[in-house]
Amino acid sequence: MGAAVMTFDPAAHLPDDLLERIRSRAAAVDAENRFPDEDLAELRDAGYLAILVPTELGGAGLGLREASVLQQRLAGAAPATALAINMHLVWTGVAKVMANRGDDALRFVQEGAAAGEVFAFGISEAGNDLVLFGSDTDAAPRPDGSYAFTGTKIFTSLAPVWTHLGLHGLDTSDPEDPRLVFAFVPRSDAVVTRDDWDTLGMRGTQSRTTELHGAVAPAERIVRRLPVGPSPDPLVFGIFSAFEILLASVYTGIARRALDLAVQTARTRPSKKTGRTYSQDPDIRWRVADMALAYDALPVQVESLAADVDHLADHGAMWFPKLSAIKHRAATTAKQVVDEAMLVAGGSSFFTRNELSRLYRDVLAGVFHPSDPESVHSALANAWLGPIEP
Repeated sequence: MGAAVMTFDPAAHLPDDLLERIRSRAAAVDAENRFPDEDLAELRDAGYLAILVPTELGGAGLGLREASVLQQRLAGAAPATALAINMHLVWTGVAKVMANRGDDALRFVQEGAAAGEVFAFGISEAGNDLVLFGSDTDAAPRPDGSYAFTGTKIFTSLAPVWTHLGLHGLDTSDPEDPRLVFAFVPRSDAVVTRDDWDTLGMRGTQSRTTELHGAVAPAERIVRRLPVGPSPDPLVFGIFSAFEILLASVYTGIARRALDLAVQTARTRPSKKTGRTYSQDPDIRWRVADMALAYDALPVQVESLAADVDHLADHGAMWFPKLSAIKHRAATTAKQVVDEAMLVAGGSSFFTRNELSRLYRDVLAGVFHPSDPESVHSALANAWLGPIEP
């Protein structure tokens, strides 16, 4: 589906003055390695946590396409804040994708988001390259239909503030039929959040390690019990589509901010050699043009694929290659654009007080988000060439 003119006003959901306040705090949040509590409070007050929730449930009723545009806008102000909020929006996005396909299993997520609850994403585990299709976390069934989860989750963004953690674990109570259990647990003494987030970039996400010591998900919060391995279940499609599209949106927003900063710098940075600004230097102009060529393709691609999810397009077996590719393309292109922006800005961009230095560090996180480069290339090779012959 091709891109069409947007029919909503992004500034109605993310006003310019709110974005400027968020941008003004980003450097201190990064330097102090803390969670952007003020950003979350203002975004909650603005109804941003419920942008993907239907209007009849108290939300804004937007689709993934509109949310993608908004996340690009937010990432241009504070990438770490955008990525943290992303993980909450993923769950509300999954709820929307499923509801659009006739499944209301995550209605409680929509109602909770409208009430100001914060949902975090607890899927990643150290060394688990199966990601959604396997788990090292133990999911033990209980007589009342609830499950107790024991294990360790990594990269749990929103760690200091979430109220519900969406996660998965493996139920091996029937050795002949192990099941992946997807559920939501509330905060409790059985959930321990390590204070271990000391990273190169994206510091404001506070994506700390989470230990589960028999954390109980009540029966009404058990969303799925699926066979181990790839699954066509709407929950899996919902997670994959919302996660990859919203991640791509954040990195697209970073690319745009880097391009804007490069343009601003080129227009104001004087050359001792010529006495003119670097915007008149042919080499710098070429470099900025290259950045624009790389960036320009991203928003259209992200929005188009998001619209396909919203409108229930049928890409069949190509859905997963397309979704993993859009995230990979956005992350690698954003890295390329930020690299070029650093060169346009010169040595001043190497200092931490320069916004570009933070963008440079933040964009590096893209390589660690699923799908990784290996799985992306494997998926696309299989889609175009077929699987490797035994």
